[in-house]
Amino acid sequence: MSKTPLHQTVTVRVPATSANLGPGFDCLGMALGMWNRIRLRWGGPTAITVHGDGAGHLRTDSSNLMYRAAQLIFAELGHEGAEVRIETWQDIPLSRGLGSSSAAIVGAMVAANALFDFPVSPPRLLQLATDLEGHPDNVAPALLGGCVVAVRDHEKVLAAPIPLPTDLQCVVFIPEMPLATKKARSVLAPQLSRADAVFNIGRAALLVAAFATDHPEYLGIATQDMLHQPARQTVYPEMKHLFAAARKAGARGVFLSGAGSSVIALTTKGEHRAMTIGYEMADAADKLRFPGAFRVLEPSAVGAQVLALGVED
Repeated sequence: MSKTPLHQTVTVRVPATSANLGPGFDCLGMALGMWNRIRLRWGGPTAITVHGDGAGHLRTDSSNLMYRAAQLIFAELGHEGAEVRIETWQDIPLSRGLGSSSAAIVGAMVAANALFDFPVSPPRLLQLATDLEGHPDNVAPALLGGCVVAVRDHEKVLAAPIPLPTDLQCVVFIPEMPLATKKARSVLAPQLSRADAVFNIGRAALLVAAFATDHPEYLGIATQDMLHQPARQTVYPEMKHLFAAARKAGARGVFLSGAGSSVIALTTKGEHRAMTIGYEMADAADKLRFPGAFRVLEPSAVGAQVLALGVED
């Protein structure tokens, strides 16, 4: 299939995401109200410009993740190797467990698809994004928004939305220290005991139920995990102190965001605890000489969005 682009320029915004949410390893994810913006211009010479987080660090050649993601869409449409100019403004920090790579993949794919007036279907976009990322837990909420359970069934990716309470808030402590996903995965055990498997299955199911039925009192237990967080604590010992500080300040639940290093504590707007939780986590980190900052974010009901077509924004 070969189509001609209907637009010369497209600008997209794409949200940060948190994966796992504690027990839902590689299958649960949530979009957050923190955004990257990507502008794609059809035509060469190919150039990639990065503003904000990652400027001066991300590759700006053909190995760039946004470029590679866009090329997958172009190949689908019979324009393999098409030259484009990519410019991005990045608020999502790199290697902090907030879905920066998924934002790059999904944002570029949605932008490339928009140039051609959206011929590639959302299920196909999800499949391509998952294939490039390796698992669907971040790319699904980045594309679809909200909270999502996403699983592979052989070559197919299935994603189902999970209703969230309207007053849910996420207090995100973002350390200055990055934690590479490869390193965080390297410490995971190759096998899990039956007891730990049952532990995680029950907590993941309870977490979905707690969100869907608005039972925040379950979140403390529902965000517990035995599959990845205890192992990751061996390379990230500060994590347990951040968890303890958040719980002491009244967090409903707390978990490592993705592979880390960000930690997310859950609360509700009516309890007015968000700032207290954030300050307590920051104070605990300061005492550990582990600098960072916190942000209070709400889940984003929407995923990647087209902001402008054919014009500068």
